[in-house]
Amino acid sequence: MAAIDLTKDNFEATINDNAFVIIDFWAPWCGPCKSFKPVFEATAEKHPDIVFAKVNTEEEQELAATFQIRSIPTLMVFRDQVILYGEPGALPESGLVSLIEQARAVDMDEVRKAMAEEATKANNG
Repeated sequence: MAAIDLTKDNFEATINDNAFVIIDFWAPWCGPCKSFKPVFEATAEKHPDIVFAKVNTEEEQELAATFQIRSIPTLMVFRDQVILYGEPGALPESGLVSLIEQARAVDMDEVRKAMAEEATKANNG
């Protein structure tokens, strides 16, 4: 499946309706973004169970600001509506595949438990 374009209008539904989403924040003038594009798209084709999405930071400045995108490309990985990864920098295909494998291996029940514990501490502290 090819990467989809995310906008402020479809962002929330995309994150909420899919268990695994990888987002590439990019801009048309960005050289590293251009060189990363074929890697991102080729990897998307090999992982049809994951939604691969792109946010054009020039057109979607509000989304970029919401996620405090200061450097592009920036990759963000969501699983079950939780951000597991968010880092700037283009990855080689092997790095992107490794990131996917690591994200797949995360026990989301443990993540939710840890988040609930942190919320409890924050509310009681």
